Amino acid sequence: MAKAERGPRERMIFSAAQLIRRDGVVSTGMREVAVDAAAPRGSLQHYFPGGKAQLVDEAVGWAGGYAAGRVERFLAALPEPTPSGLFASMVRQWTDEYEADGFAGGCPVAAALVDCAESVPSTRKAASAAFSTWTGAVAEALTDMGVPGERAGALATLMISSLEGAILLARAERDVRALTTVARELGPVLDAAVREKGG
Repeated sequence: MAKAERGPRERMIFSAAQLIRRDGVVSTGMREVAVDAAAPRGSLQHYFPGGKAQLVDEAVGWAGGYAAGRVERFLAALPEPTPSGLFASMVRQWTDEYEADGFAGGCPVAAALVDCAESVPSTRKAASAAFSTWTGAVAEALTDMGVPGERAGALATLMISSLEGAILLARAERDVRALTTVARELGPVLDAAVREKGG
């Protein structure tokens, strides 16, 4: 959905997520969010009476839901869904962005967590919930592809942890090498988990 099609509250949450993924929480101001969202500044207090912390927490929650929703879209685009194909699609989202637009943006959940993990407990909880939502979607997809349930959650955690680490390395190095490496190296491990079923 394009930003213009969202209501003012949704636009502000979306804009906050986009600004946080680029600049972090500390450098993202409420006024900047309102301008980016083309929303009246007075609407910030109306929609987010808890102030910046509430807005950040909701942006983090939105990002977790977005990442989880992407899992289904990635699977739908694969001719034959496999764990390695899903992970390659998750990685490709980032390599495509970095090759087209540069390395300015990262994961808004990770950015908020780095900035606020100790100072704002609600943001740490929002980040934990966002990662849980995303991990749950990946684990469910793996189970649907034949990965035993007892391994699906662990492999989903491995996939997301590897992707998040590779995003950080890619941004630091200004190179997609880390992203392509994790996709290549984890792919066979992920697909092997399907073959273990019933064995």
